[in-house]
Amino acid sequence: MLRMSTLFLRTLREDPVDAEVASHRLLVRGGYIRRAAPGGYTWLPLGWIVYRNVERIVREEMDAAGFQEVHFPAMLPREPFEISNRWTEYGDNLFRLKDRRGNDFLLAPTHEEMFTLLVKDLYSSYKDLPLHIYQIQTKYRDEARPRAGLMRTREFVMKDSYSFDIDDEGLQRSYDQHRAAYITTFNRLHLPFVIVSAMSGAMGGSASEEFLAPIEVGEDTFVRCTVCEYAANTEAVQVRVPDAVSTEGTPAALVADTPDTPTIQTLVDLLNAQPELRRPDRDWTAADTLKNVVVKLKHPDGTFTALAVGLPGDREVDIKRLEAQVGPAEVVAFEAEDFAKNPSLVKGYIGPNSLGSDKPSGIPYLVDPRVVDGSSWVTGADVHGKHVLYLTMGRDFTPDGVIEAAEVHGGDPCPGCGEDLEIARGVEIGHIFQLGRKYASALGLTVLDHNGKQVTVTMGSYGIGVSRAVAAIAETVADEKGLCWPREISPADVHIVITGKPADPQGPAAEQLAAELEAAGARVLLDDRSGVSPGIKFNDAELLGVPTIVVVGKGLANGTIEVKDRKSGERVDVAVGDIVGYLLDICGIRH
Repeated sequence: MLRMSTLFLRTLREDPVDAEVASHRLLVRGGYIRRAAPGGYTWLPLGWIVYRNVERIVREEMDAAGFQEVHFPAMLPREPFEISNRWTEYGDNLFRLKDRRGNDFLLAPTHEEMFTLLVKDLYSSYKDLPLHIYQIQTKYRDEARPRAGLMRTREFVMKDSYSFDIDDEGLQRSYDQHRAAYITTFNRLHLPFVIVSAMSGAMGGSASEEFLAPIEVGEDTFVRCTVCEYAANTEAVQVRVPDAVSTEGTPAALVADTPDTPTIQTLVDLLNAQPELRRPDRDWTAADTLKNVVVKLKHPDGTFTALAVGLPGDREVDIKRLEAQVGPAEVVAFEAEDFAKNPSLVKGYIGPNSLGSDKPSGIPYLVDPRVVDGSSWVTGADVHGKHVLYLTMGRDFTPDGVIEAAEVHGGDPCPGCGEDLEIARGVEIGHIFQLGRKYASALGLTVLDHNGKQVTVTMGSYGIGVSRAVAAIAETVADEKGLCWPREISPADVHIVITGKPADPQGPAAEQLAAELEAAGARVLLDDRSGVSPGIKFNDAELLGVPTIVVVGKGLANGTIEVKDRKSGERVDVAVGDIVGYLLDICGIRH
């Protein structure tokens, strides 16, 4: 039994000043967590119970699926990460350290290399496969901007599992097994989720999907079709490519004076205001312009290269989408000194004819998939105060390639069926990857196949953010009064509040009720604090979010005890003689 008179707990009336989202505010105010350092949190007793409940559910579902648990150290040697090149690719996100002998170590952000080497050490035949092993372990990433409490931290707990198969068909079966186990896991955690196509990023591999909890404060933006089942993280959205356009009848490229047009809209307004520059069929729009954005790519080894992206002027470059395409490089701004080193680039008037690997700038030029052969554009003329009209792809310029880097808009056509896409935000709670042979090849994981031939093992990787799941659940169940935990995750089944004076009969009655419930298998939080007003006790009960609140108060004189459902707010008075059985029924406990 948890007694609030002795529980290591201090609830807060005010929100913490650094809290940005509801889960962060309420977990701190409710005494579940406390900030220890930027991106690091201490679990207090109630929070640790909730965390362990989430971890237990994850472990039970992994075990039920037939996966076996192992446990690696969090501090790992440099060498395996050098072989996979991730010692460099992770860049500043790695926590690096040296031992007293000067040997390099890291605090593990993930464990692909170690799982691969473990299996290499122990298995050598196709008869040993398939194999599914997992761990629940603390991970470390030096986030530049930890935020939102447990949502994005530098130290976090993750369940990561790995499958090892002899061929791609086996990988698909393992992938499907994990996918099904994740669906069951998140349903048990009462976490709403959407499964979306995703980018593999630094993990590598041929395919991946994210499980996103649709939460408005989430960092991930995803799209879903309003008609078909298509859903994808915006980083992985594939633009529906228009058909190529015939250039027959397209006017020749025309250079026009366009002074004082610092924005796309001022450019469009000027063109529509001048009769000689107007289109014959309709007004010019921002979508008719070709915006050319030059950025720098900071590579993990500290070097920089430039890249130019051409996209319709009614869209901005989505940095997360761009970084997903150019990773592990980081995108940084192209500064004034960079323009000074590239005199062929006229800031504000950059056109395709100054860009490209074979042009004087030497800057690779990649365009949005909507820039198809025959499409004509208004774009920079590479001269200050001038733009060129009707510059036509394939006739007047040719880029180095295509890149998916433009922001996605609600209403864009679905890549699958062409109907409208809608945009939503979410929190990544799980990610599954078909890694293929990237790590097995790098680290030499092979086995003998049916014919006695050495073949490279194919792998899958599957992660669940266990500590993040606590925050995601809190975010989905929070209301204006506090938290409202699902019963299996809650720190207790029943929160009993005693009102009245110490000498009143409410105290002994509540103690007896708590003892009987605990003896029957219910988890009880008893607010037995003296000198605390009923109002504070009620507010704390709402804040802490145990699903069933029991008030042993004035109704006891009439032989009743009040039971409140925290989620619905419904209250009912139950006879003292029936109260234990009534509460055990609510808790789903046989009696």
